[in-house]
Amino acid sequence: MENNAELLKTVTDKASVWLSDGYDEDTRREVKRMLEADDKTELIESFYKDLEFGTGGLRGIMGAGSNRMNRYTVGAATQGLANYLKEAFADLPQISVAVGHDVRNHSREFAEIVANVFSANGIKVYLFDSFRPTPELSFAIRFFGCQSGVNITASHNPKEYNGYKAYWSDGAQIIAPHDVNIINNVERIKDVKDIKFAGNPELIQIVGPEVDAAFLKAIKELSLSPDAIKRHSDLKIVYTPIHGTGVNLIPESLRNYGFTNIIHVPEQDVTDGNFPTVESPNPENPPAMAMAIAKAKEVGADLVMASDPDADRIGCVLRDSKGEYVLINGNQIVMILLNYLMTRNAELGKLTGNEYIVKTIVTTETIKAIADANHIKMYDCYTGFKWIAAVIRENEENARYLGGGEESYGFLAETFARDKDAVSAISLMAEAAAWAKDRNLDFLGMLQEIYMKYGFSREAGISVVRPGKTGAEEIQAMMKGFRANPPKELGGSEIVTIKDYADLNMTDTKSGNVTKMDMPTTSNVLQYFTADGSKVSIRPSGTEPKIKFYIEVKGCLDRPEDYEKAIAEAEAKIEAVKKDLGI
Repeated sequence: MENNAELLKTVTDKASVWLSDGYDEDTRREVKRMLEADDKTELIESFYKDLEFGTGGLRGIMGAGSNRMNRYTVGAATQGLANYLKEAFADLPQISVAVGHDVRNHSREFAEIVANVFSANGIKVYLFDSFRPTPELSFAIRFFGCQSGVNITASHNPKEYNGYKAYWSDGAQIIAPHDVNIINNVERIKDVKDIKFAGNPELIQIVGPEVDAAFLKAIKELSLSPDAIKRHSDLKIVYTPIHGTGVNLIPESLRNYGFTNIIHVPEQDVTDGNFPTVESPNPENPPAMAMAIAKAKEVGADLVMASDPDADRIGCVLRDSKGEYVLINGNQIVMILLNYLMTRNAELGKLTGNEYIVKTIVTTETIKAIADANHIKMYDCYTGFKWIAAVIRENEENARYLGGGEESYGFLAETFARDKDAVSAISLMAEAAAWAKDRNLDFLGMLQEIYMKYGFSREAGISVVRPGKTGAEEIQAMMKGFRANPPKELGGSEIVTIKDYADLNMTDTKSGNVTKMDMPTTSNVLQYFTADGSKVSIRPSGTEPKIKFYIEVKGCLDRPEDYEKAIAEAEAKIEAVKKDLGI
């Protein structure tokens, strides 16, 4: 580990390179200011490492420096990707890519830089005329028959951040072998002079309404209950884009489905990369939904929904038995949507025995109970929609995909896009509410019905933060300890199965039998399953200094009026599990 003097010399030398003529005047001025400042913290943070192009692309704070999102780090990523595309598709007469962006500060500028670098390398670019939802970029790659695509977005991160998501020809985020090959090509860009910034306008085609229309038409074709919508077209639906890209397409999609009573939160319809009405533009967090809930109380809404800034995640609120509006979690969102799609397909006689759904390994096991009851195959995959997309790709010709999702508020109901999609998810959630209303059920009633029929579950996610080098070592030691000395029971129930995705071994704790799991690669995830059906998943974060615990406990719900009691009992059990885990 470098001492402070050595570190300061390293970053000073590195930053001084950014004062050369290869960098624009604004960047040089900003770097000069950092170099001359008495406090060197900002200089060190901006240059102590290079912003890494990981398996998902880039994500970082915006600003000058090698460890920041700026025209040069974005340009280098694009040059590396362009170089790899020219290798991978050398036989194609014309390689093409789609490029989109969200509402964040500098997103349009970065998207135009991406388009220019690609076109300077002889690659045709379909560049959106303005901000669009992330899933529409995935759709556009397939719509135009592109070989790749890039979306400039930092999803629901704070306003200081931006990001760069790279996609392959199927519209999915990149996985092996392309991820490693692209990273290698990006790492070869050592000099700003290696980046071709001077774009070729003849190779850049601006696109917009025609893609919107095709995307919305495809989403409309997912509808399974148009008659129920006609009967309940006036459902009071409060929707907020939280200043993001869903502002136009999501209300339009709801209207396409037949809903007529869409109630806006005007202050949050303002597209603004500073996200002025929220601390964090993340619909998982109750404060981000506060204005929508206030509007719901004012109008007596049936349903309250939100999308995050790039409109790939969905937030949803229901009214509880006391009339209060309560945020439901990502597991419940996925469970409700998959239950609707499976049950409704069965009602319509559309199940042939060749359908499947997908969930991630940390998402609720209640979904498997629903799939088994409907004789539908369920795949478990790693966290992240690139893995759900990989399952879709493997089954492309053989079986029909009904839907897939993960506990982190993402859902995908279609195959014409290959990344989580709040546009279709919100449209289908509203349709599911109309379908439930035909059976005299509100949203709470629909959720309770699932729990009574398939078993009650309650989930909790806990992140233990351990910053710095010592923190990383502590997290490694925690994982090592859980592997070497697993608890014998959790929450009063004996552990019967241990799944370790680091070596793909599944151990039956009673017999000691070990079998291999069928997964595409290994991953640093550990799972415990108990005799009463509870599940604990443990994994270190790949991007942040923390270790994540996903706890799911089982309970019993026989009558709707016992719902609050079932929750209280499950919460107590979660606390017992946390104590057993030492967190």
